[in-house]
Amino acid sequence: MKRVLSIIALLFSLQYLGACQNSGGNGQIKESIPVDQFEKKLAGTPGAQLVDVRSSGEFTEGHLAGAANMNINDDGYKDKFNTLDKNKPVFVYCLSGGRSGRAANIMQEMGFKEVYNMAGGIMKWESAGKPIEHGNAPPKPAGMSMDEFSKKVAGNNYVLVDYNAPWCAPCQKLMPMLEAFVQKRKDKVTLLKINYDDNKSLAKEKGISGIPYVELYHEGKLVWKHEGAIEEKQLQEETKL
Repeated sequence: MKRVLSIIALLFSLQYLGACQNSGGNGQIKESIPVDQFEKKLAGTPGAQLVDVRSSGEFTEGHLAGAANMNINDDGYKDKFNTLDKNKPVFVYCLSGGRSGRAANIMQEMGFKEVYNMAGGIMKWESAGKPIEHGNAPPKPAGMSMDEFSKKVAGNNYVLVDYNAPWCAPCQKLMPMLEAFVQKRKDKVTLLKINYDDNKSLAKEKGISGIPYVELYHEGKLVWKHEGAIEEKQLQEETKL
């Protein structure tokens, strides 16, 4: 009998820990969920509040239907957050998940009961073929074409390609390491930096759905790739450079 009670107690404890894994204090919930789950949960939540925390320019270029634009980098963004109902679920997203993750944390601190962050942001959303709405933003330059890119990575030497953006904190942290890495091997490796914001068509054509993103080419052929942050030791081990 004692053994049965012990098992029941253990199961109850595991269930309790699982339920609290993504919860804050006072019954709060804050989760970062993939785009498919985000889409389903958003559609199935009555009274859901959808917030795009990017800049107004980014929002105009393309956003999820029904989203309200509240730029987390603007002064007074908390005043805008306070216009939302803290007792109803809030769904937040940005370009790649970083800014919206910060917004979700802030909303939890402000007392919002239920906040869901879209992991990977609208980059993952678009790469999954999900719809977006466009505003009246003036067309941007097309950026680098695939043919131009192919020419830049051609040749006998290795070319390390760094896809980045000024607003991407992990990108800015990674860039000095890549520069130093290539400088040590400048006889055989060159670094090609590509600003995601200026080359969205190229990134979409290549299927890039998250940054930082790094590729290595040799004689025009892709020989290695990595999405996300990476340390120099791992980079050296995986690229064999």
